[in-house]
Amino acid sequence: MAIDYGQKRSGIAVTDPMQLIATGLETVPSHQLLAFLSAYFNTEQVDRVVVGEPKDMQNNASDASRFTEPFVLKLKAAFPAMRIERYDERFTSKMAFQSMIDAGLSRKRRQDKALVDTISATLILQSYLEFINR
Repeated sequence: MAIDYGQKRSGIAVTDPMQLIATGLETVPSHQLLAFLSAYFNTEQVDRVVVGEPKDMQNNASDASRFTEPFVLKLKAAFPAMRIERYDERFTSKMAFQSMIDAGLSRKRRQDKALVDTISATLILQSYLEFINR
């Protein structure tokens, strides 16, 4: 599972049991994310959670890190047995928007920030899967 954490919304993506293909699951209000994950973990098998790591062009933590880091600490505290990993999320929002254009989505649909968040989580997870399966 991958999470593209945001102040208001967080996109979530999951993969198949063979960990080959990432698929967007949904976007959840960030204040409800831990409750959503708890319910999800009770019904689905999750090997690890990959949380997007916001970085700037110099590979340093970006301003968004001040929101993401506290969430990661809460996630680790809430699910101490879960393997939590971080993965660079640079450009995922731009790539998500471009993929929406490439898919022919209307301008109105491309303005759906929840969809962008879910696609961003999918891109984070797919990139992570390709990295670990090299």
